[in-house]
Formats: sequence, structure tokens, C-alpha cells
Amino acid sequence: MADNKQEKYSNPFNATFTGIMDLFRKHEPAGELKPTDRFDGKTVLVDGASSGLGFAIAIEVARRGAKVIMVCRSGIPGKGEKVKRLSRSDDIHMLQVDYSDLLSIRRLVAGIRDQFGKIDILICNAGLVPKKSRKTPQGLEEMFMVNYLSKFIFVNLLLKENCFRHSGSGHPRIIFVSSETHRNPRKFDWDSFGVYKEYSINKSLELYGYYKLLLTTFAVELSRRLNADEFKYSVFAICPGPINSNIGREAPKIFHPLMKLIFALFFKSPPRAAIPVVYLAASPDMENKPFDYLFLMSREEADEKALNPENGKRLWEMSVQLVESIWVLD
Repeated sequence: MADNKQEKYSNPFNATFTGIMDLFRKHEPAGELKPTDRFDGKTVLVDGASSGLGFAIAIEVARRGAKVIMVCRSGIPGKGEKVKRLSRSDDIHMLQVDYSDLLSIRRLVAGIRDQFGKIDILICNAGLVPKKSRKTPQGLEEMFMVNYLSKFIFVNLLLKENCFRHSGSGHPRIIFVSSETHRNPRKFDWDSFGVYKEYSINKSLELYGYYKLLLTTFAVELSRRLNADEFKYSVFAICPGPINSNIGREAPKIFHPLMKLIFALFFKSPPRAAIPVVYLAASPDMENKPFDYLFLMSREEADEKALNPENGKRLWEMSVQLVESIWVLD
């Protein structure tokens, strides 16, 4: 059984087939996103918001009354203007970030603090699947930095700067867009944590799942630490399922026509995939919950490796050490 799980995402074909089969599995919905689930008076930050799932989330939360902060690497201001048109809301704001660069993340947090003060809901959606390894300005591997470590840095800086609003209208919610691929790795590779290694497209999907394991483990440990004494924050992780987006844009061009066809026929559109994410952000069903994991709209247990407190503690401590080392170098 374990070997079968390992093979599900071992290459692009298996990953695509698994994504399609997941859509046809029977799922018991955890709840329903209702028209009355709104964000009036709340500020929602969505990153990776210039395209795909993040763009669709930004439109939907804007339609539901939120002040929206779109955090993007590119697409400023055009994508924000498009969200305004499609959502019929003018309360759309944009900030730029390059999650591969520590300095850019620090500037982003300063901008949030200085321009907006507080946010109510954070939706961490940004991610990438590169065709090969690339070094960041601080010498780390880009997918490791963007898909995991940047989230650790970003969230902890927001907490340090007291950027989350605590009010009578509900506790802050922090939502991480993860993936069922987080179940695929057999174990944590602690010895190579943060070490730059060369790889090509054949290794990208395997590493994508591993970094989603790190992200999900971080989400569990973050909830554990933030709510150690009393409930203060809701921390959620979700796999929205296979999405017809541009995350595979770095795949070899020869495969693009086939991918485009398969994605269009079988994968969910970004607006449909956004529904469970917005449900976690808006629904009163999720109030007073310190942690939850959804696959599509179904409630599931995260992988046991991510739930293990020893793994969470070790990941946190190693992340702190790594961040402190690049902070000094920077």
C-alpha cells in the first residue's frame, strides 16, 4: 500500500491520472458555502493572486464584501483592475512580492503593516513547479523557498508585527493551499533540509509533494503553538484538487497541447476550485476551530507524518535556524 501511494505522483503521467481519479471519488462534503457567508468589514490577503486559483479567490472574496489585498509577483496593476471589474468592488489593493527573496518578503510585511495595519484572513496560495532547480538570492533552492520557507517567514513576520486583527467578529484565519501529494513522501529528509541540490523536471513533482508535506506540517505546528494556552487563531490546510491553471507552465513545450486538453476536459476551473478555500475563510461552520484539513470539500486527516508533534517541533526548529543563518548572510 505504501509503495502504491509513493507511485501516485512519481511522474507527470501518474500525477495527472491520480488527479483525474480523485475527482470521481465519492466525497462527503464538510459543509456548504452559502450566499450569506460574507466578509463585510474584513480584510483578506490572498497571495499568488495574479492568475489561476489565487485570482479566482480574490474575485470571490471581493464579491462577498471583503477588502482584498492581492499579493503578486507580477500583474500589477492590470490584474487588480480586472478583479475590480469582475467582482464589481473597488476595495481591491495590490502589493508586489518575490517569494524567492527574503528582502522582498520583508518589504511586503512592512507594506502590509504601514498601509493596512491589520488583516483578518490570510490565504497562502502562491506556489510553483519549476522545470529545474534554481538558486534564490540567498542561495536556497527556489521551489523549497517559494512553496515552503517563504510561508514560514511571511507568517512569522506578520505575527511579529502584530498584523492580525482580533475582534468580536471572529478569530483570525490562516489558510494554506496544500496538496494531497503531501502524503507521498516516505519520510522527512532532515539531513538535506535547506541544502541546495540540482534537479530536473523529472524530480520536480516528487519535490513538490515533499514541500507540501513541509507546508502541511508547518500548518499543524503553527496551530499547535498559536493555540497552546487558549484558542486564538484558526489555521487550515486544504487540497483544492487538480486545477486547470498555469502551474505546469514550465513543463516541456512538447507536452503543452496535451496538458491543455487534459486540464480543460478533466480538471476543475479556478472558480470552482476556489469554493472550498472561500468556505474555510468565510463560513461560520469553521469558527472556533484551531485546525482543519480539507480535500476538496471533504474533511480528512492530514498525513500522520504532518500530524506528529515531534516532526512539527523539529521542522520549526530547523526552519528557525535556517532563517537565522540567511538573515545574517543577508
